[in-house]
Amino acid sequence: MSRLTAEQAGGQNICAFLDMIAWSEIGPALLAASDDGYNVLVGGTLFEGYEHHPNKLIEVRPGLKSTAAGRYQLLSRYYGPYKIQLGLPDFSPESQDRIAIQQIKECRAIPAIQAGKFDAAVRLCSHIWASLPGAGYGQHENTLGKLTAAYQAAGGTLA
Repeated sequence: MSRLTAEQAGGQNICAFLDMIAWSEIGPALLAASDDGYNVLVGGTLFEGYEHHPNKLIEVRPGLKSTAAGRYQLLSRYYGPYKIQLGLPDFSPESQDRIAIQQIKECRAIPAIQAGKFDAAVRLCSHIWASLPGAGYGQHENTLGKLTAAYQAAGGTLA
């Protein structure tokens, strides 16, 4: 579950959307075996400490390397700019939540999420998270049905 309260995040639907992204990117088993995904490197290993983004280049499979880390699998190249833009002290769970919300804002999906227009919000955000349907990164994409179930299980409401 996201570390920001519903009030801090912009509503319960935003928190549920964050939880859905984590479910999609990390998977339920690894979420349970980690610090709720906040300390997960791409490929499923864990990192220690939240002072900085771990910035480790990992070969996920032949021909695919990534620096994705954290609950929302943020690439290291984006951490520095978001840290400055949002005035973040570190790569802590709260900072990761704030970065993910900023990415959702940049996708212009906040109003759709708050209104319960889940399908539209997923479409707007699919270019950010590889596991969302239609992302097109050549990685596993979850179905909209599974994502809807994860969102609702996290307390999200639909229009």
